[in-house]
Amino acid sequence: MLVRTLSGTPPKTKLPKGAVDTQMHMYLPGYPSLPGGPALPVGALPDADQYRQLMRWLGLDRVIITQGNAHQRDNSNLVACLAEMGDIARGVGVIDATTSNAEMERLSAAGIVGARIMDLPGGAVNLGELEAVDAKAAAHGWMLAVQFDGSNILDHEARLAKLKSRWVLDHHGKFFAGVTPESPQIAAVKRLIDAGRCWFKFAGVYESSKAGGPDYADIAAFSREIAKYAPERIVWGTNWPHNLAREQADYPDDAALTDTVLGWLPEEAARHLALVKNPEELYGLPTWETEGK
Repeated sequence: MLVRTLSGTPPKTKLPKGAVDTQMHMYLPGYPSLPGGPALPVGALPDADQYRQLMRWLGLDRVIITQGNAHQRDNSNLVACLAEMGDIARGVGVIDATTSNAEMERLSAAGIVGARIMDLPGGAVNLGELEAVDAKAAAHGWMLAVQFDGSNILDHEARLAKLKSRWVLDHHGKFFAGVTPESPQIAAVKRLIDAGRCWFKFAGVYESSKAGGPDYADIAAFSREIAKYAPERIVWGTNWPHNLAREQADYPDDAALTDTVLGWLPEEAARHLALVKNPEELYGLPTWETEGK
């Protein structure tokens, strides 16, 4: 993994005050990778200081730190990262059917507000544990971040529609087989949104786009459609530090990526929803206005 030193012109898109990055990973020394997950980044770990630089450069005020697959079901690194970042940060961790109420309360006190389902290689908890994780999350007011190959969403729609927790379909749905705005998979996303508990996350577009950058026209087409359909249910994330970028040539230009993806939202009001109001509702954050910022 590479972490590009920020330089040059920041994004043209001006982020609103209170903007939230709802998808990123952070790693601190002393927390090794665990069996079943990918290795830690090679070289300098993507840490809090590097991320604070990115926040200033992009104009971010708040962040949701997601448990990295390298740490599997051990949330220790995430808890340490939340302590390092302070009150501007909340976390999405990993729990399962064996997680005790006492542990749930400890994680909540540390700033964890959600649980991750990752039904792709390297994920710690997959869709097989969806209902058990949902029950614990709902009992403690947490949300769920659910990631799988969205090409198969019709197979999972009935289960997803029954979730008790607020939840977000991660990474533009990761429709690896490819979809268009008219595909039945996008109709399923709309039905799930209409059910009242589903959000849709704009993050990591390059991970499933077949068209490729800089426009990612295939992901842009259905993302625009979903954003037009339900602007009140879109959230956005940087996906820093871009874990799948192994070579410098593969590493996204964060400024261009921000401008491109946020450009898929139909207007400034929709961007304010996606960057401020929607993540406040999904992750249970205090409203930026009442914080006096």
